[in-house]
Amino acid sequence: MTPVPVFSRLIVAGAALLFASAPMAQTVKIGVISTYSGFLARSGEQMEHGFRLYMKLHEKDLPPGVKVELVVRDDGGPMPDKGKQLAQELIVRDKIQILTGMMWSPVALAIAPLVTEAKVPMVIMNAAASVITTRSPYIVRLSFTEWQHAYPLGLWAAKKYKRAYTLVSDLAPGHDAEEAFARGFTQGGGQVLAKVRMPIQNIDYTPYMQRAGDAKPDVLFAFVNSGVTATQLIKIYSNLGLAKAGIKLIGSGNITSDEELPNMGDAALGVITAYHYSVAADRPANKAFLAALRKEYGEKEVPSVFTLGGWDGMAAIFEAIRQQGGRIDPDKTIEILRNYKNPNSPRGLISIDPETRDVVHNEYIREVRKVGGQLANVEIETIPNVKDPWKELNQKK
Repeated sequence: MTPVPVFSRLIVAGAALLFASAPMAQTVKIGVISTYSGFLARSGEQMEHGFRLYMKLHEKDLPPGVKVELVVRDDGGPMPDKGKQLAQELIVRDKIQILTGMMWSPVALAIAPLVTEAKVPMVIMNAAASVITTRSPYIVRLSFTEWQHAYPLGLWAAKKYKRAYTLVSDLAPGHDAEEAFARGFTQGGGQVLAKVRMPIQNIDYTPYMQRAGDAKPDVLFAFVNSGVTATQLIKIYSNLGLAKAGIKLIGSGNITSDEELPNMGDAALGVITAYHYSVAADRPANKAFLAALRKEYGEKEVPSVFTLGGWDGMAAIFEAIRQQGGRIDPDKTIEILRNYKNPNSPRGLISIDPETRDVVHNEYIREVRKVGGQLANVEIETIPNVKDPWKELNQKK
């Protein structure tokens, strides 16, 4: 055998050492299940604007050689069976390492057993039913729960009003909103006259509003999905003269979402909501968020909580990727996420409660006012560091 010259051996050894020390290309596959068709298609688009903008601005923060690949699927609306099928395909066929999105609570609940069995971390960007995170140790929520809005709003309202009437959409977050507000309001000494649930896709709220007016409550608490349904609710409330009759409309921030205020017109003036975000907030992080969003998508772009959920959810995912150098271990990912904190969210300081894996954030009591001739949800009070009250009150059952 002809001996290999020492110089050649040194070149080969040096090349091997260089190859070993260079960062290996690593792609993290993230599955996204959201809504891109049906009556909440615009909300799905807003969520995507949030997470894609975060990715574009922070791709440079990933470890060298690490890239993120999105595999996006449309659940078509609140279809649990379809959501479950899509999740199965993403996990088995597409080999995703993290699942995110989740517009709908019923879809998230249907998927929970799958992510548990497959040990795939799921980062929720919207779905708000409190029970979701109890269904799998692999779920972390960066959005909100309806209990976080409605329970403190009930306590707040009981200081000002004696008799309440509730109208909610008949789905899991609506049930949560109904129970949470009633719990807070009665705990504060108020009386709930009636609890009424409405079909989820109903936009003719006239008969429901008429019955609410006939009951003559001091305050009407409402929960419906944001968008055109909320606009219809506000306009019917105004057209029936309930405000003039002295019945104050309050609710989750869904009913006066920032992107819908222009469509609502002056009918929305004076409506009180509790929410974790407002476009009108004066926080520096929010101003930077708005500037980046409008530079990317145009000056008319108005972020919603769906946009915010996409942004904050992807920020948490990027942190988990960064801390692991792009090599995703399911249990390590959940451990990172359950201890996650971000002082620079557009909504203010956020963190994850390590016990429940739910977001902790400020809740803002907001009133629709005109600012510079435009309708805005003006934050008038802050309730700091709100955990999910449902889990607090129910001993994490």
